[in-house]
Amino acid sequence: MSLIKSISGIRGTIGGSVGEGLSPVDVVKFTAAYSTLIRKISTNGSNTIVVGRDARMSGDMVDKLVTGTLQSMGFDVTNIGLASTPTTELAVTMENAAGGIILTASHNPKQWNALKLLNQNGEFLNKEEGEEVLRIAEKEEFTFAEVTELGKVTHKDYTDKHIDAVLGLKLVDVEAIKKANFKVALDTVNSVGGIILPKLLERLGVKSVKTLYGEPTGDFQHNPEPLEKNLGDIMTLVKNGEYDIAFVVDPDVDRLALICEDGTMYGEEYTLVTAADYVLSHTPGNTVSNLSSTRALRDVTQSHGGQYNAAAVGEVNVVTKMKETNAVIGGEGNGGVIYPESHYGRDALVGIALILSHLAHKGCKTSELRASYPSYFIAKNRIDLEPSTDVDAILAKIKEVYKNEKINDIDGVKIDFADSWVHLRKSNTEPIIRIYSEASTMEKANQIAEEIQNIID
Repeated sequence: MSLIKSISGIRGTIGGSVGEGLSPVDVVKFTAAYSTLIRKISTNGSNTIVVGRDARMSGDMVDKLVTGTLQSMGFDVTNIGLASTPTTELAVTMENAAGGIILTASHNPKQWNALKLLNQNGEFLNKEEGEEVLRIAEKEEFTFAEVTELGKVTHKDYTDKHIDAVLGLKLVDVEAIKKANFKVALDTVNSVGGIILPKLLERLGVKSVKTLYGEPTGDFQHNPEPLEKNLGDIMTLVKNGEYDIAFVVDPDVDRLALICEDGTMYGEEYTLVTAADYVLSHTPGNTVSNLSSTRALRDVTQSHGGQYNAAAVGEVNVVTKMKETNAVIGGEGNGGVIYPESHYGRDALVGIALILSHLAHKGCKTSELRASYPSYFIAKNRIDLEPSTDVDAILAKIKEVYKNEKINDIDGVKIDFADSWVHLRKSNTEPIIRIYSEASTMEKANQIAEEIQNIID
């Protein structure tokens, strides 16, 4: 059993002892700690917290614990039920709430769940705020409300409001999408994408839609991370040529992967690149992605006359850098598109709408659009950690070996070579070290990763 406490939220497996998995006791403790922090930092005078969840099998149970705890802390709850992460983020601002909690473990398998914690802007807590939640929880510095001060619960559905917001974006060209008469396939991995994405495509004027694993049962029919090795069924469906494009999301619909009309992977790194190309062609400006994302975004940004900046891994870090640099679009290479015209959160719905608009304007095949961008290959490897593993010592060793190269250590260690790079960092969500490397060929990218692993071993 695993329980990972970080500034990104509280994530763990369901079952087991207190403190070893995401037990009911842990859920209550961290929800109470979050409530205590929100009372201190919220400035809009609201007494409401928004709660939304993905379709995980444990979701209903965790939802009841979180909602009840928020009530016990004196907060009113707007519970939006089965909802994507970006839907919940938008609901926080639309409700003028004090904060929000998203119940999802993103791409983790079905035995996992998590509490993702939002501020009054519908954005993730920053590092200092996240650390304060952990401190409050450890010290149990929270006080429950008297019976006359218990909060109330209101249930709302924000699905249509989220879609309305996407269709209202000035660069989403509904008429062009309708005229293109796209045929689209979806893989929504038995979660909330199966509820909201078919409705989005219908509103965008896409008449032909085929959905795989659309029932939101939470019993994921394949590993829910939208990587090529997990997507054989949707790739097989599309390769017969009946569809123009396929969209694949993770259980909470903040990551977006594309599949070309011939059944080949578009490459999750190029989701953001493609959306950025479209946005930059209409609204020139700057972009941001994290250190583990492809150089192609830098190349495309510069081709439009903009400036690219890199941030530490983690959505909150990317958002902070986007605000600092007035970026018009940004995100993460895992398929996360952040478009400030909508909100400062990864949003697969926004990504789909922008990319379909781009395809409609281009009038080309999906594979042709992909071929128009600089071609890089990223190898994504990992090292599983033992409790005794000294991560700092590993990173220090790598820095010493490559001390004559360009090194960035704001988040782990990234080594930039002339025509490639490698980035090592400890994951915030799993007990592993991630080793990402990028080069002009996959063979070269894997070779760089192997060199690093040999040094570590």
